[in-house]
Amino acid sequence: MKQQLPRLKIRRAMLTVNEKKLLRKIDYLIVPWMTLLYLLSFMDRGSIGNAKLYNLEGDLHISDRQYLNGLTVFFFPYAFIEPLSNVFLRRLRPSVYLSSIMLAWGVIMTCHGIITNYGGLIAVRFLLGLTEGGLYAGVIFYMSSWFKRSEMGTRVAIFFSAATIAGAFSGLLAAAISNMNGVGGKAGWQWIFILEGLATVIVAISSFWVIQDFPITAKFLTEAERIFVINRLQNDSKQSASGETFSMKYIVQSLTDWHTYVGLGIFMGFDGPLYAFSLFTPSIIHQLGFGPTVANLLSVPVYVWACLITCGVGVLGDRTNSRGYINCFFFGIGGIGYIILLVSKSAALSYFAVYLAAASIYPVAANSATWFACNFEGSYKRAVTVAIVIGFGNLNGAVTSNVYRAQDTPFYRLGHAVVLGYIGIGLASSAICTVMLRRENARRDRGERDEVIQGIPNDNAQERNGVYASVDEARSAKGDKWSGFRYIV
Repeated sequence: MKQQLPRLKIRRAMLTVNEKKLLRKIDYLIVPWMTLLYLLSFMDRGSIGNAKLYNLEGDLHISDRQYLNGLTVFFFPYAFIEPLSNVFLRRLRPSVYLSSIMLAWGVIMTCHGIITNYGGLIAVRFLLGLTEGGLYAGVIFYMSSWFKRSEMGTRVAIFFSAATIAGAFSGLLAAAISNMNGVGGKAGWQWIFILEGLATVIVAISSFWVIQDFPITAKFLTEAERIFVINRLQNDSKQSASGETFSMKYIVQSLTDWHTYVGLGIFMGFDGPLYAFSLFTPSIIHQLGFGPTVANLLSVPVYVWACLITCGVGVLGDRTNSRGYINCFFFGIGGIGYIILLVSKSAALSYFAVYLAAASIYPVAANSATWFACNFEGSYKRAVTVAIVIGFGNLNGAVTSNVYRAQDTPFYRLGHAVVLGYIGIGLASSAICTVMLRRENARRDRGERDEVIQGIPNDNAQERNGVYASVDEARSAKGDKWSGFRYIV
């Protein structure tokens, strides 16, 4: 049962709480720390691409095929754990759950620095995927429990920009740490893993006290502020903000919604390219004729550019609520970038195309996560759906981590062709989703989805849409299928 807020307390909260000040308070306590967690997460999973340039394969006595296997094994536990993880997050305190999985992957990341063979590589990459798997989808769902739909895009863009910052910072950090080669009898690539892992452990321990829980129990809010936050979310078609008891029906609702399955195509359309880009950008630049350190450094401005575009698209999405059109446009930009990479034999032109790819993949990823988090009502349904589409999207990293083969250097035609195919799937799925959501909103505007509300005359109401005692009961029971809910297109 969802809790109903007392009307008198709502009126008092509306009179005493300053919304702008409260929103700033929530922003300062939630967004920066979530961004830091994702920054460390993305650095930790992607730093193997930087470490490879400093003789990781030679020291472990592994082939290029075995190295790619090490990248691949990360994605299976990562994708598997995400749908389950969001249910755990909803039932547990975020401060405990998110901090615990971060502490675990920080320890495992540190262990990357002490492995000596192929078996060790497979083990640590599998465990890293298993422990990191709950973060991304969990944070997207967590943030959707705090902010209105029109506010999510900017926050998610800032959060997701951590992936671009990680790409830039990891290149700089790897170049600096590589100078420790030989210190303590360890290679430079080992120190990259050890130092980054220890930094994650320190932040994870702090997170137990820093991360705030859901609005209904958040200790940093006064009672009036909690009521204000929950009421503003309910007025934004998030009726479940005041709490929701777990039921299998919410999982069934997610699995039987067409929206979920179109989302699989959208998320595979950018997640496959995302992992290929983050894991192989240093290698791609290196094979264009630059040394290892120069290649890492040349990846920095690419990620800075991606960060700026991602944040700009986040603001644009919040102001226009045209997320489907934004997806289609930027998928198109990415397609142009990879077509250039396929046909180019010029280092300068290929390097330019890398900028186009970055300006597509990262903004689309943030925009799509916001789009889906905002279009599902019912906290458990939203949690499960977001986890399913993100988990499936991440699973495609297992494919794209195998298509940039050493034998295809220096132009990696196979890898670029596969990524281009993924972008085509994402573009087509985004277009389909946009059209279908527009049609569904139009049906609701015409009254074709109106429920029968007892005591309220309505010529459009049909019993097949449900019979309810009140509007609140209809909203609570149907979630985003309620006739008054409008999808963001």
